[in-house]
Amino acid sequence: MKAEQDEDLLEEDSPQENEAETNQYSSVSPPSSPVAQDEPFSTYFEDKVAIPDNVSQMFSFRKLWAFTGPGFLMSIAYLDPGNIESDLQSGAKAGYKLLWILLGATIIGLLLQRLAARLGVVTGMHLAEVCNRQYSTVPRVMLWVMVELAIIGSDMQEVIGCAIALNLLSVGRIPLWAGVLITITDTFVFLFLDKYGLRKLEAFFGFLITVMALSFGYEYVVAAPDQAELLKGMFIPYCAGCGSVQLEQAVGIVGAVIMPHNIYLHSALVKSRDIDRKNKNEVKEANKYYFIEATIALFISFLINVFVVAVFAEAFYGKTNNDMNQKCNETGLLPNDLFPRNNETLQVDIYKGGIVLGCIFGPAALYIWAIGILAAGQSSTMTGTYSGQFVMEGFLNLRWSRFARVLLTRSIAITPTLLVAIFQDVKHLTGMNDFLNVLQSMQLPFALIPILTFTSMKSIMNDFANGMVWKISGGIVILVVCAINMYFVVVYVTALHSVLLYVLAALLSLAYLCFVGYLAWHCLVALGVSCLDFGSRMQLSRHTDIYLLTDMDTDTG
Repeated sequence: MKAEQDEDLLEEDSPQENEAETNQYSSVSPPSSPVAQDEPFSTYFEDKVAIPDNVSQMFSFRKLWAFTGPGFLMSIAYLDPGNIESDLQSGAKAGYKLLWILLGATIIGLLLQRLAARLGVVTGMHLAEVCNRQYSTVPRVMLWVMVELAIIGSDMQEVIGCAIALNLLSVGRIPLWAGVLITITDTFVFLFLDKYGLRKLEAFFGFLITVMALSFGYEYVVAAPDQAELLKGMFIPYCAGCGSVQLEQAVGIVGAVIMPHNIYLHSALVKSRDIDRKNKNEVKEANKYYFIEATIALFISFLINVFVVAVFAEAFYGKTNNDMNQKCNETGLLPNDLFPRNNETLQVDIYKGGIVLGCIFGPAALYIWAIGILAAGQSSTMTGTYSGQFVMEGFLNLRWSRFARVLLTRSIAITPTLLVAIFQDVKHLTGMNDFLNVLQSMQLPFALIPILTFTSMKSIMNDFANGMVWKISGGIVILVVCAINMYFVVVYVTALHSVLLYVLAALLSLAYLCFVGYLAWHCLVALGVSCLDFGSRMQLSRHTDIYLLTDMDTDTG
């Protein structure tokens, strides 16, 4: 009888042992609680997309289709109005000479997005949630504030882009402030689409990307750029005859392409697929398909960006204000005082670019340009809303209703945007865009350093932690990107020519560099620089292990 009881106990223990063995890949999971079960933690994850089973091929289009969605939503940040303006200025100021910078920045962006997706897949948590658990209170709050500033800056550009597009489509009848108010309604579009299913929402974003591709592709065909010069500028790293203007534009391209809040966004979007994180093979497979999907999505976004650069390189490179005055006077599309009568190099932005396209290629080009900008702005404002939600929920652990969360995140960005729209002229927004690009450039370390830190920690990623090659290359990439963007900030500040602003910038820079140094310290220890692992840094390691022990899934045993 005792032998039978012992045999039963062994049979009961063995499943638990097997389960504990497979659970090693669910290293960091959100703690289960009655509250978390009653109300979904995030709007985006009320339903999860099922992944097809019993597919034995090395590559399956069915599985790729199931994983398709998050990468395309992420790629919209590479097509927002801020990127479009950077593209058109690149073409107008440097022709095709900076296309290789755009290609390199997109490849770097893809590698960083891969780290973000891996963190979400392996841990089941997005970057904001991991930061909330790993950093102490003060750094965590400071990190949240910095990321919110990046989201606000990006959202202002996106909403202003929509307002400019509406102004162009209405031939100036809709003022900038009215366009901003109209754009606010995308909050309700967001709520409506999200209510009717995740795949429908992703299909809508796919439709907007298609509209952008067709609109800017039409401009590309009409402009008929020199293909040989385009390919030469894309694959040969040169910039003959370039000066400080082209150098600053090259730096601006990197800052516009690599957006800090997009790292947080992508790490959260990948949680929308039904993946068994207790199964190493499923996690590995999910990482593979997400990387393929992100590559396809960023390739499409790169082509759309190339369309814009090529159009403005072909039509506007080397042109002067007098040239545009003469051309637009023939068509009657030129508003008063848009371009002064002088021989200075033509300065264009999204609004002026649309007017000039209409002058050169006809009114249809103007309206199609505006439609593309509207699609870019509308889609990016909605993904910006998602970013705001994930960041607030992750850092602050908010558990509000869907409507309250969305309304708050939209209000944070809409209020300063509306003030700008009321007091700023639609024809003179270039200065504001430069300031917002600088603002976002300064926030890059607060996304890039944490994502490299946590994806390099074995205690968080287990077998999927970054290897030595990824650690070294990732560290170099982040160092280069941050250095480039700091140069952009220095150039912008020195151009202000104000002693008071210099002093203020110096004080802010000191505090800023101290915080970046703090994050870099943790990152270097995670990368294996053990000589720096002293003092409070040990608290982070113990903090991680405690969470790994207490926050496993409920079936861990």
